[in-house]
Amino acid sequence: MRIIPAIDIIDGKCVRLSKGDYNTKKIYNENPLEVAKEFEASGIQYLHLVDLDGAKSKHIVNHKILELIASKTNLKIDFGGGLKTDDDLRIAFGSGANQITGGSIAVKDVTTFTNWIETYGADKIILGADALDEKVAVSGWQEESKEELLPFIQAYQEKGIQYVICTDISKDGMLEGPSFDLYEKIIKASSVRVGSIDKPIRLIASGGISTFDELPKLAEIGCEGTIIGKAIYENRIPLKQLENYILSL
Repeated sequence: MRIIPAIDIIDGKCVRLSKGDYNTKKIYNENPLEVAKEFEASGIQYLHLVDLDGAKSKHIVNHKILELIASKTNLKIDFGGGLKTDDDLRIAFGSGANQITGGSIAVKDVTTFTNWIETYGADKIILGADALDEKVAVSGWQEESKEELLPFIQAYQEKGIQYVICTDISKDGMLEGPSFDLYEKIIKASSVRVGSIDKPIRLIASGGISTFDELPKLAEIGCEGTIIGKAIYENRIPLKQLENYILSL
């Protein structure tokens, strides 16, 4: 299971929110590159970079930070937040993103998001399926759509999607543990038969990670990766412990 730390950006600074509420913003570091370099020095290879300004503005905003981190580290970055147009995508990939995550766009403009999958390939496009009470949320979690989570994921699997990031919004930033049952449900419901083998969706768990002991449980369920945010910043999970875990894989 891949360990993927998160850096969320507002006004060029590394922040965390609780349940997606911008009023709960807490600044952890004013230099996101410094944070990214700390992750890389601990043996981490991946980064989940979220443009919260972009999510609010509905277009890419913090691409310069993406470009800086991509040019100064070897981290493989998935980038999301406010990606709505083909131009946004070109800017994101041109600034060094390895993958992009589309959430609201996948609900509100199915044609464009499907075209992205076809144009860039399923290994480059991640479906952001963030939910509250198993209903997909959009617009930086400020709106709840009518989309049911499991059919939403399954419909995009039919369009070729392989990677899904799912955040249970009720858990996000609360340090109360992830939604094990929900992730297990998604993986079981989203297995695709390839020959004689059931091939599950590549699910990346996000939201609520609070202790190191939760990581092996997520791996056992079958999560392909897990995004860790506040637990790192609050030192609930020390980087050294993550480094040892990565080395043991």
